[in-house]
Amino acid sequence: MAIEIVPEWMANLEDEDVAFIKKFLLASGSLKEIAAQYGVTYPTVRLRLDRLIQRIQISEDGANEPYIALIKRMAVNDKIDLGTAKILISEYKKSKGGH
Repeated sequence: MAIEIVPEWMANLEDEDVAFIKKFLLASGSLKEIAAQYGVTYPTVRLRLDRLIQRIQISEDGANEPYIALIKRMAVNDKIDLGTAKILISEYKKSKGGH
């Protein structure tokens, strides 16, 4: 794939996330197989996949509201707790006249 056509959401992923996606595809989406490859439990792989999905969704949303995307990224990466993230986003929206 030429670098010019890599979607922004994919360009924002860490190398290990891209490697995880590749393994996931090669395993036909079998989380059980991925868990065996990584030597971890199924719930650990499920959590990793859920966080990866969240990162992609945040990247997609980030084009419209970079500040909100930053707060969501911080929450997904455990830099701030979810409650704090919700308060920051809510106050930001209020300051902009949103609900």
